[in-house]
Amino acid sequence: MIKIGIILGSTRPGRSGAAVAKWVYGIAKHFEDAEFELVDISDYELPLLDEPIPPSFGQYQQLHTAPWAETIDSFDAFVFVTPEYNHGVSGALTNAIDVLYKEWNNKAAGFVSYGGSGSTRAVEHLRLIMAEMQVADVRDQVALSMEADFKEYRIFTPTVKQNVAVHSMLEQVVAWGGALQVLRRKWVPGLVA
Repeated sequence: MIKIGIILGSTRPGRSGAAVAKWVYGIAKHFEDAEFELVDISDYELPLLDEPIPPSFGQYQQLHTAPWAETIDSFDAFVFVTPEYNHGVSGALTNAIDVLYKEWNNKAAGFVSYGGSGSTRAVEHLRLIMAEMQVADVRDQVALSMEADFKEYRIFTPTVKQNVAVHSMLEQVVAWGGALQVLRRKWVPGLVA
């Protein structure tokens, strides 16, 4: 069975993402071929890029990095729940991704975004970041509108079509996460055939 982390990518007080992440988890836990876990980046209190050695070397010096690295390393795939800030990903999520490297490699990712225009630009930004981290992202995504999926722009009330979209995206993440798990078992870094 593969393990998938649902990563809440905002640390802003009063964030809408907490309700969204719980909703995704509520749908995901009905999948029998994967185990899901909610991961809130605010629980890790990661300072802005304070590791003296680039993450690609995997030589973390700061005590707060180790728990984050262990958490991310434990997953086979991810679902990122992200807001859109200024046409991009939140700084907190970018930092949480950037502080690590090998722990992300050869895994799969799906996206659930929320914002004024469904946050699709943040997902496009996140797809580029994932490519650099050697994470394969699935096609289907969930784009939640603050106007259509939130009552008075605050209370999360997703439409029925969004439930269908989450299920479709999760099916892809489970499939790709399982396939890449096999790849990681065979892959040896630096080995050229």
